[in-house]
Amino acid sequence: MPARLRPTAPIAADAILVGDPGRALMLAQELLRQPKMSNHARGLWGYSGETDAGKALTIQSTGMGGPSATVVLHDLADLGVRRAVRVGTCTALADFELGDLIVVTQAQSGGKPATSPGPELTAALRDRLGNAARPAEVVSLDVLHRHAGEVEVAGEVADMQTAALLAAAARLGVEAGALLIVSEKQGVPPLDDEDMEAAAKRAGNAATAVLSP
Repeated sequence: MPARLRPTAPIAADAILVGDPGRALMLAQELLRQPKMSNHARGLWGYSGETDAGKALTIQSTGMGGPSATVVLHDLADLGVRRAVRVGTCTALADFELGDLIVVTQAQSGGKPATSPGPELTAALRDRLGNAARPAEVVSLDVLHRHAGEVEVAGEVADMQTAALLAAAARLGVEAGALLIVSEKQGVPPLDDEDMEAAAKRAGNAATAVLSP
């Protein structure tokens, strides 16, 4: 039995990972036929089922931040997950617009060496999305909301867990990719709920297509 997840339905070898439990439910309803809740322990909602292509897929929330995401991925790996795509949100540090989809090409955190996502999944995401997504490097921070100019970071977008998640995946032998939605940008209101849901569905459908062709 894994340390934190308490599976109540089979866990697929392929998984989509999202931070927000509510987004996990929304994507399960969007992407799976008759999804079954596979975890509710610790509020980390997870769902398993079949895609329209008849392939098994698990959609699991990871919570907020790298430590939570890492321990969830450890449990999923113990339960048989071998490929995963993170569908998350990020803050723009470069010239991106709200709602843009970002295919992560590298992730770094805290001055540690950058971690690359799985090359096959990353290439498949880029091929699938084409001009509908842009490649970018992400920096994962412990705190996203800082005063302007307080800290200099190296990256085109920022989030709170991709670097830790990709590093853990490499240690665990899980091929992992990351597809992020630009939800915040300095000087403008954040992406509204309706546009966020639409972007998450676009990202989820792309992740499903490359995991379950």
